[in-house]
Amino acid sequence: MSDIAEGAGTAWSPERSAAGGHNPYLIAFVVSIATFMEVLDTTIANVALRHIAGGLAVGIDESTYIVTSYLVANAIVLSISGWLSTVIGRKRFYMICVGTFAFASLLCGIAWSLETLVLFRIIQGLGGGGMATSEQAILADSFPPARRGQAFAIYGVAVVVAPVIGPTLGGWITDTYSWHWIFLINVPMGLLSLFLVGTLVKEPSGAEQEREELLKDGIRVDYIGFMLVAIGLGSLEFVLDEGQRNDWFGSNMIAGFALVSAFCLLALVPWELMRNDPIVDLRLLGRRQFGACFLVMLCTGAVLISTTQLLPQLLQTELGYTALLAGLALSPAGVVTLLLMPVVGNLIGRVQPKYLIAFGACVTALSMWHLTGLTPDITYGYAALARIFLAVALPFLFLPVTTASYDGVPPGKTNQASALINVARNVGGSIGVALAQTMLAQRQQFHQSRLIEHAVPSGIGYQQTIDAMTRYFQAQGSNASDAASQAIAWVGQTLQSQVDFLAYIDVFWILSIIGLVMIPLALIIKPIDLAAPPKGH
Repeated sequence: MSDIAEGAGTAWSPERSAAGGHNPYLIAFVVSIATFMEVLDTTIANVALRHIAGGLAVGIDESTYIVTSYLVANAIVLSISGWLSTVIGRKRFYMICVGTFAFASLLCGIAWSLETLVLFRIIQGLGGGGMATSEQAILADSFPPARRGQAFAIYGVAVVVAPVIGPTLGGWITDTYSWHWIFLINVPMGLLSLFLVGTLVKEPSGAEQEREELLKDGIRVDYIGFMLVAIGLGSLEFVLDEGQRNDWFGSNMIAGFALVSAFCLLALVPWELMRNDPIVDLRLLGRRQFGACFLVMLCTGAVLISTTQLLPQLLQTELGYTALLAGLALSPAGVVTLLLMPVVGNLIGRVQPKYLIAFGACVTALSMWHLTGLTPDITYGYAALARIFLAVALPFLFLPVTTASYDGVPPGKTNQASALINVARNVGGSIGVALAQTMLAQRQQFHQSRLIEHAVPSGIGYQQTIDAMTRYFQAQGSNASDAASQAIAWVGQTLQSQVDFLAYIDVFWILSIIGLVMIPLALIIKPIDLAAPPKGH
């Protein structure tokens, strides 16, 4: 179907609103509750892995499957959630996802072994995968195009702020109570969301008509497409999450999953393009507007999620921060993002999204460049300020991209568009984390091999440093033998610290380049119609 033909059905109408007679901003808040809970849960479990491993008497490496199993299940459902939402109905599908997520959270909280916890996390991931897609589709239908930026500002709070406060909240809950409560707190939130959505949200009449049209000749399930996308994305998530821990392609298991992922995802493209009712509408990626937004969201997810993991890791391993204090270093950024969301939401109705995205990309690149000035004596303020710079950029990226991605997409395709944009954010995040951790390990090896060349007993500088530190430790009360040993140990620790900081600096340079890449991608995006909606809509 051509863009022109599809574009004929893009006009928004009040009949398609999911708000019914209620204020659409109330609906935006209601459907954001469960998504905030789901995105929060994605990051909150990371800081509790050591406690979970201890509680279940397993190794820390084994406990990582708690995160991997969730992400794999989440990716599988997320990719097909657009089709499921159309077939089942957006409101019904959303409530099923929320109910499944809340029930699985209860099971996770009472899990008695690693095997049962991984199983329950898979169920939780299946429930959480469809929330964001359904919510975005409901918001896109509830608001006219000129006001979608304000609606997505509320949604953006859930998706952008939740990963920021996740490590802090997870650390506090784990230290104060136990790891069980990071899952159990989802239960009352899920029940509240179910009640409010069931009471206030209605299925758009237009969406119901499309569903009836789709089902009048019976459900035609693209089984092969489903298998290809499920195995392809599931394998890709496993490779990205476990690759660094298993030496990447040095591991036969990782190489096998990578080959399976590549085969399935490559086969998916011609298969879905030849079908009239694809389970994932890849034709959307061929549109200039949507394709550019997809790539920008991929880069945004990579920077956001990788830095959310890197910064607390840097503060804890190199500077001795506690998990709670490291999380608190990210908290001021959450406040900044929260304050800027409505501001950017209003700007979208006045300024073309492409210019807002380009500005956000510039700030992202500058924020990553700022972090290349790392030294072993940075203050808490430096770390908090670095995250605040990125927090300023995120609303200018997330909201305009989400808004522009729906421009020109027919109402019947909003489910598919929402699914693909969320796949971009999640897969981008996994790629960003895998890239950052791999680069960190490789650059550590590189810098260590270079710096160790100068730390040899025959080096004059090395001898002078050892002599100076030996005298220092003797002045502190150590005897000559102990002072010499302490001096050698001090040199080794200082060398390793410098190696680590240089490696982190290299990673932030790479992330800065990703920020720069987003600028030309933003300028590809076409201008959208900023005209105000008709009075009374």
